[in-house]
Amino acid sequence: MLNSHGYAALQAHSHLAPFKFQRRDAGPQDVVLELTHCGICHSDIHFVHNDWGFSQYPMVPGHEIVGKVAQVGKEVTKFKVGDMAAIGCLINSCKVCKPCQAGDEHRCEQRATPTYNGVERGTDIPTFGGYSNNYVIDQRFAMRLAPNLNPASAAPLLCAGITTYSPLRHWQAGPGKKVGIVGLGGLGHIAIKLARAMGAHVVAFTTSSNKVEDAQRLGAHEVVFTKEPAQMRAHTGTLDFIIDTVSAQHDLHPYIATLAYDGSLIQIGMPAQPLAISSMALAGKRARVTSSMLGGMRETQEMLDFCAKHNIGCDIENIAIQQVNEAYERVLKNDVKYRFVIDLASLRG
Repeated sequence: MLNSHGYAALQAHSHLAPFKFQRRDAGPQDVVLELTHCGICHSDIHFVHNDWGFSQYPMVPGHEIVGKVAQVGKEVTKFKVGDMAAIGCLINSCKVCKPCQAGDEHRCEQRATPTYNGVERGTDIPTFGGYSNNYVIDQRFAMRLAPNLNPASAAPLLCAGITTYSPLRHWQAGPGKKVGIVGLGGLGHIAIKLARAMGAHVVAFTTSSNKVEDAQRLGAHEVVFTKEPAQMRAHTGTLDFIIDTVSAQHDLHPYIATLAYDGSLIQIGMPAQPLAISSMALAGKRARVTSSMLGGMRETQEMLDFCAKHNIGCDIENIAIQQVNEAYERVLKNDVKYRFVIDLASLRG
């Protein structure tokens, strides 16, 4: 077993604190990473607080992980020692079901193994996440990180990046497409950057007038302050599709009104309670409300390569791991632009 240490929650709502644990031994297909950075995702806080009712403790969170390859198994061909690599929200799957064979391992019919709050496949060894010094992972589920990507600003791409890239690609954002982005947070800010780089005309929607200038800086061609009805009406029936990143309860109908014929509203913010939708609002233009979640290994690598090509990273605030509990409190107050990233060198300090 591999000796490891990091920060863990020992029970629901507890503060994260130093924690020692062991990871499984590396096999012939595995790589061992010495972790350098890990992003803080809002879902980490949901898991720590057991908001979804299936958290397991002790828990080391973190699924936006970057590190340096420290060891490779004898059958590893994808990496060599010294390479930079990245880990996202899953670390294994059955590999044989239809979704896995199609490169959609995150939709594994036998349930993908999560990076934390799970159990290593075929064992009783719990999975612990990236708020730690190392990780052992099958080479298939680790991604290559291009040298020109900053490891800190690249870390949140492993969740926020792929969560927005996947629907943008699926609904074919590009030249001639008018794409709406609702919400300007961890997801929304990177969605604007990606959609702009894909060549789409980007319309950002925000409820905060003080975010208008920032949305323009990030790449939005137009910014709509949603509390101004005239601005919303000006976009009626104009958008090919909308990426809605808002995780709080909100009314979808003003955004549905901005969709063009056969338009789609893709909800990726995942509110805890069901959202009310009027079929009459959809029927006239044959619009649809749908959703998307993460992406498989092939698409995640494609996203990272796209970001490297276009020099895209997340806007971040670097913190030491000793500041993680304060960072959680600030995330809950929306007091971050736009992602916290833990510099894991602080674990060694």
